[in-house]
Amino acid sequence: MSESNADPTETSVDLFGLDAVRELLRLIDRSDITEILIERGDARLHVKRGVTPTPQPLPVYTPLAPIAPVGHAPMQPSVQPMFEPEPGPNGPPVEMPAGHTILAPMVGTFYASPSPKDPAFVEEGDEIHAGDSVGIVEAMKMMNEIESDVSGRVARILVKNGQPVEYGQPLMVIEPI
Repeated sequence: MSESNADPTETSVDLFGLDAVRELLRLIDRSDITEILIERGDARLHVKRGVTPTPQPLPVYTPLAPIAPVGHAPMQPSVQPMFEPEPGPNGPPVEMPAGHTILAPMVGTFYASPSPKDPAFVEEGDEIHAGDSVGIVEAMKMMNEIESDVSGRVARILVKNGQPVEYGQPLMVIEPI
């Protein structure tokens, strides 16, 4: 009978051979293989390499306008209103009365009152003070109250209740008293 240096329990448990598995892992590491399945009889060896995510480059943002140096007056916003007055019945735009124009601060839907059951915030001829609510612009399901920045009398309301408005569109004209 011949003698063997190998432990009999090791050979029965290690069907694939530890050295062969190590060599297999080295080969997989040097290749683009991410998964391998080897079967020998009832024994199976399944090796799956974790995929490391490739780092995505960070987006580079460039400023739209130069930043004002500290101590100087702030710059005016570079965004221009997109609204252009609609032509009147005979062609040229409707003339606006003299006074301060309250503009839509955003794109949305103008509402003259807080709810359909409530009276309008203001009517033409009403006297208002700076800080008084004059309407609501709904944008993305958010109700934004529009406040007057001057005191005076409402000379003309230029939009209807429920009308879509654009950024910078005149909503109403306030004449000083």
